[in-house]
Amino acid sequence: MRILVCPDKFAGTLGAPAVAEAVVAGWREQAPADELTVRPLSDGGPGFVEVLAGPVGGTLLPVRTTDPLGRPVEAQILISPDKQTAYVESAQACGLHLVEGAERDPKVTTSYGLGVLILAAVEAGARTVVIGLGGSATNDGGAGMLAALGAAPLDETGAALPYGGAALAHADRLGGLPMIRGAILVAATDVDNPLIGLHGASSVYGPQKGADRADVLLLDAALERFAGVLVKDLPNCPPDLAALPGAGAAGGLGAAVLALGGRCESGIGLVTRMIGLESALDAADLVITGEGSFDHQSLRGKVVAGVAGGARDRGLPCVVLAGRVSTGRREAANAGVTETYSLVEHFGDEAEAMARPADGLRELASRLARQWSR
Repeated sequence: MRILVCPDKFAGTLGAPAVAEAVVAGWREQAPADELTVRPLSDGGPGFVEVLAGPVGGTLLPVRTTDPLGRPVEAQILISPDKQTAYVESAQACGLHLVEGAERDPKVTTSYGLGVLILAAVEAGARTVVIGLGGSATNDGGAGMLAALGAAPLDETGAALPYGGAALAHADRLGGLPMIRGAILVAATDVDNPLIGLHGASSVYGPQKGADRADVLLLDAALERFAGVLVKDLPNCPPDLAALPGAGAAGGLGAAVLALGGRCESGIGLVTRMIGLESALDAADLVITGEGSFDHQSLRGKVVAGVAGGARDRGLPCVVLAGRVSTGRREAANAGVTETYSLVEHFGDEAEAMARPADGLRELASRLARQWSR
């Protein structure tokens, strides 16, 4: 039997490759003769570089950068074999997982560390920099990123603004042009929110980053002002920047990429193309995918929805393994999901599921092999 294992990460516990490894180990305990094909996935958020490292090849270049609060952190960028393209993961510098719950405050968190990674990619000779956007702790419209690239936002007196989204309420101009040497920037994201408004970065994603209602209103107004500065001072910036789909990705990092003449591209689309997911689906008898929380958002453009839809179109059964499952059976079936299994239900305890995800996945996969293998 031919099984395709193509999970997303389990946020906070396991990366996508580790999830796939646990599933494969469990399946082989029961059905060692079956053919297992592994294709870990990412939509541009945490794990983006790790997932692409295998199919792209090339070189992983270590870079010392800073986290959302300016503390040192180690990251990696992926340089393609021809050195023309670099793949950068914003979550390695701006990720929500880098900031403890009590520290989360999008009024002060910065995307400066991402700018350091982009600069390293350009210095390595990349002509195209693909930036995975997602899972960010920031809401600064890419102001910190631009500062690292040499275009710090200034106030009316010409003084550099403090880091964070709140300070952008006083943005008046940029202190220079970004030093990207003509490189093309591509934002890999499946978020299509605009920068501002009810569906913008602050309103939709600000609360999960630590913003209360007053913070959301402050940040939204600050991003609107900053968008006007970008339109005025950057020659390749679209005039309708704040309203463009994807501008609100990762706390407005999408807007910064678009303001530099870049473009947004589907993160899951880019990854599935590069890892050959379509041909792997064509050759499979059963598909196993998964993520940390399988909920209503999972069926709206996320990794699992894309995999399940591809399986459904081919008449293949698709099994979802997740840390927690809160999606209804009928809704999941309509999306192409045949069965769902939860680590919380398997262990009977959420703390145990968080502490032993690899063990749980291996045990669930072993159980699946007994049910499904020929």
